[in-house]
Amino acid sequence: MNPRADSSAVALTGRNLSKSFSHGKDEATRALDDVSVEAQHGKLTSLVGPDGAGKTTVLRLAAGLMRADAGSLTVLGIDVSQHPQQVQDRISYMPQRFGLYEDLSVQENLDLYADLHGVPQDQRDTRYPRLMEMTGLGAFRERLAGKLSGGMKQKLGLACTLVRSPQLLLLDEPTVGVDPLSRRELWEIVQQLVDDDGLSVVVSTSYMDEAERSTHVIVMREGKVLATGSPQDVRQHASGRSFVAYPPAAQPPRKLQAQLMDRADIIDAVPQSGRVRFVSSLEHDADNAALDGIRVEPVPANLEDGFMVLLHEQSAQRPTTTAAATPQSPAIAPAEVDRGEIVIQVRDLVRKFGDFTAVDRTSFEVHRGEVFGLLGPNGAGKTTTFRMLCGLLPATSGTLQVAGADLRHARAEARQRIGYVAQKFSLYGQLNVRENLEFFAGAYGLRNERLRARMAATLQQFELEAMQSLPAEDLPGGYKRRLAMAAALLHEPEILFLDEPTSGADPLARRDFWRRITTLAEQGTTVIVTTHFMEEAEYCDRIMIQDAGRTLAIGTPDEVRSHTTGDSTDAHTMEDAFIAIVEKARESTGREPKAT
Repeated sequence: MNPRADSSAVALTGRNLSKSFSHGKDEATRALDDVSVEAQHGKLTSLVGPDGAGKTTVLRLAAGLMRADAGSLTVLGIDVSQHPQQVQDRISYMPQRFGLYEDLSVQENLDLYADLHGVPQDQRDTRYPRLMEMTGLGAFRERLAGKLSGGMKQKLGLACTLVRSPQLLLLDEPTVGVDPLSRRELWEIVQQLVDDDGLSVVVSTSYMDEAERSTHVIVMREGKVLATGSPQDVRQHASGRSFVAYPPAAQPPRKLQAQLMDRADIIDAVPQSGRVRFVSSLEHDADNAALDGIRVEPVPANLEDGFMVLLHEQSAQRPTTTAAATPQSPAIAPAEVDRGEIVIQVRDLVRKFGDFTAVDRTSFEVHRGEVFGLLGPNGAGKTTTFRMLCGLLPATSGTLQVAGADLRHARAEARQRIGYVAQKFSLYGQLNVRENLEFFAGAYGLRNERLRARMAATLQQFELEAMQSLPAEDLPGGYKRRLAMAAALLHEPEILFLDEPTSGADPLARRDFWRRITTLAEQGTTVIVTTHFMEEAEYCDRIMIQDAGRTLAIGTPDEVRSHTTGDSTDAHTMEDAFIAIVEKARESTGREPKAT
């Protein structure tokens, strides 16, 4: 960052910002600690960092929604602490949970926000058509917002922030919970605003591929700035350290990834296109990076590699959970696992809501110890399928057996043998960590010595011992996810259902989470996961892609990628394959994306 930069070229300048939040008389969290940031006019600037880094706090300060405890902040040349209303009259801010009115139509939501901002009718007449064209919502003007898919809700939220012409757009995690198709479309809109209109945009994101689009990246952790610069500047931190390793035949990439993450000389490892991408703590050539005969090749560093190196250098602790901290008390001992046993069997499954068919004759089976992924665009039917598998929603017709129980007749029996982690934090916020676990232990029938043993083991395995007296609502985002998973695994279920488990999670939290899942699968727990994050499909043994309630593809990640490449060894990403499969299916049926 250049402190002498021409102020006319700067949309936002923060100097030595500090901000703390109190939690009672003697407790406080320091959200920002002497932070300096800058965003250029007409450019896209990204704030990246783990949970609790301070990204949202920076955006809320810039929006004039709170004041810094120390430091200075100017937005569009205005001192935001002295004149917050002047700033708010010139910017638009889209928070993580944008406030759409679900009982109002698309058009009524736009009109409401235009009224709130005092947008005159002549500006609406010219602005609305372009917003409808950019977002693809023109055909859904009369549709209630509550009836839109998740991706369309996000695009409507963005349109509502743009009903006036802001000079600066602030976006806080705009694509959380959005499928790859909708995510791509949303970013095309943002990029168009920057390229064609010269709009200044500051975005916080947990997805490094989104930050790659930026002109300027600000890497944060624990309220401090670790680095600033172009994406290339950040990538440079991992120069010469990035490699891909090829797993042995028939071995899932997640197993090699887990082995690499347990090595002291490896900073990061993640499955990618049937291989494992890893970052070494030292620069190597490919020969020196060889892993016991496993084929290894150097690759150019990407932004996420540089990000992980920065976090590693900033902390003496490794940025992932080691094997010692993963669950170690499986429902079935590894020696007893029969991986040929079918534990979930679905045949011609149908679910209708009135005249609308959400799931249309879906069939598949899942084996013990398998990680099975349900993928699809928003509104594809995967959540409905998922809820039927969990016993939370009855099927209209078809056969559905889970853990040996027919869910059409014995849902209560099956639920005792499964664990469930919801997408949204669904535990009791006012209860502390231990009280939440004790509540779920009672619900699962754990008593006496077994209860005490499972409580002690679970608190240790998920590193929650030091936080067991904290209210759940006060936990950082990553620890909330740990608590939700700990509650689901307390009774040692045979099958674990995970609904968008890492939605909005940063790379550190995702690595920690999937390290645990790999251990569970090795021990014989069957895992069913829904996700919009295509990197996570690479952890699965098999995946199924749905759209409009129908199955488009099913198989291993390599097999699904081969649907579009014609060669399962091709290095196309799962996101490329997903988008191509869905678009091809829609083209063949002449169907437009659904709103519901």
